[in-house]
Amino acid sequence: MKLVILGGSGSGKSTQAHRLCKYFDVPLISTGEILRTAITDNKSDTDHRELHNLGKNAQAYVVKGELVPDEIMIEFMKLRLSQEDVNSGWVLEGYPRTAFQAEELDFLLDSWQEKLDWAIYLQVPEAVMVNRSLGRSLPDDQPEIVQRRVELFYDCTIPILEYYDRRRRLLTINGDNPPEQVQHNILSLLNHSK
Repeated sequence: MKLVILGGSGSGKSTQAHRLCKYFDVPLISTGEILRTAITDNKSDTDHRELHNLGKNAQAYVVKGELVPDEIMIEFMKLRLSQEDVNSGWVLEGYPRTAFQAEELDFLLDSWQEKLDWAIYLQVPEAVMVNRSLGRSLPDDQPEIVQRRVELFYDCTIPILEYYDRRRRLLTINGDNPPEQVQHNILSLLNHSK
């Protein structure tokens, strides 16, 4: 199962991504995690060096709450999706963040004779996104950064939703429910959509 989880900051993406990984027994590929590791990690083997160089390029954007440019994120994904632990599937959280990235992900998968099963969109009201984000204690969850991420989310996500909808790969879920209910709704839709 190859899934993309879409949703704004605080929409429950991470929670549902973890639950789906456990359910399908596949790895979670979290761009936030990849970026944090790449920025702080400076191991010397080739894979890590390449990752660290990408991380250095991404750092300036991350600290401002800006989206990391497409070219850098696409390189991160190529590196990560070419690792062996993802052969039986994966759940992508935090990527794609632009329609161009979504298209590039499809091109990459096509080149490997693979395809994305579904993009799952966790839809929650803006106020819920902001309140949930501010309730976490992550270092980059400052009010002005959260607000900026919410604005960027709306600017960038609508075209992604349209992209996946045109390809009949989009499942929209009400993310403003308890996590167990959201997971149940996702799994029900995935089972009906086979």
